[in-house]
Amino acid sequence: MTGVHATFDAFGSYAFLAVRRPEALGAALALAQRVVADVDATCSRFRDDSDLTRANRQPGRWVDVDPLLVAAVAVARGAAEESGGLVSPLLGRPLVQLGYDRDLAELPDVTDVPDLPVDVPAPDAWRAIGLDRSGRIRVPDGTALDLGATGKAFAADLVATAVERELGVPAVVSLGGDVRVAAPDGRPWSVAVSEHPGAAPATTVWIDRGGLATSSTQVRRWSRAGVTRHHLLDPRTGRSAPEVWRTVTATGPTCVAANTASTAAVVLGDSAPDWLAARAVTARLVASDGAVRSLGGWPADTSREAS
Repeated sequence: MTGVHATFDAFGSYAFLAVRRPEALGAALALAQRVVADVDATCSRFRDDSDLTRANRQPGRWVDVDPLLVAAVAVARGAAEESGGLVSPLLGRPLVQLGYDRDLAELPDVTDVPDLPVDVPAPDAWRAIGLDRSGRIRVPDGTALDLGATGKAFAADLVATAVERELGVPAVVSLGGDVRVAAPDGRPWSVAVSEHPGAAPATTVWIDRGGLATSSTQVRRWSRAGVTRHHLLDPRTGRSAPEVWRTVTATGPTCVAANTASTAAVVLGDSAPDWLAARAVTARLVASDGAVRSLGGWPADTSREAS
């Protein structure tokens, strides 16, 4: 990778920002930190003072919110449309009922509770989300928003757009593994792909535009009622998706597009390769036993692949 970089904490994970021009790093970093702070303040399910939390407290009613939340939910609703509902922004209630009701670092393992049914949203419930671009939102009755499936990718796209528009410098941003290139200049950036933040890379790829995202069942795990769960829920059941693929990495024209594909693939399980191939998605899938399958011209890297 050519350029200079900086890191900072973001969304309970990490943020990485690299730019080609050293003199632009300070301004780019300030932009990135401001965008991340704004998205967290409006879109976090774990903050009592966030706009999303206020909207979730009043389902069925129009609630005044920051237009940034409206934009984030519009993107999430678009991901639901693109995936046929496999990536849903209305899994807030099932996640809480399964025990994911606070930041993962504060989440205790709970064994002395029964494994109760969860509230599964209707298949097309996300279509009933009310959005007013001027700054209002209506959460459908009986549901709650959760932007965990698209929020980091949305923020990565926002950071890249801000850097490109305000500074015009080539850059790449990664928010917990959700990656987006800004101001493409034809020169590729190296991206290390791993299943856990901070873990040794399983493989390294090079991208010169667009986005890349990794969805994994190996992080954001907790135990409740004696069952280990992960945060990638199947909207059709309201429960953690079966771990046919423990990790999927995909590329796309934006980070949200890449993340939509990688998340949908985990949810789809056995039928994921056909679904991805039909949409010409370049992807790398790691099965529960560690076997790797590549699609759409994903570059082979046998020296680094997981065994």
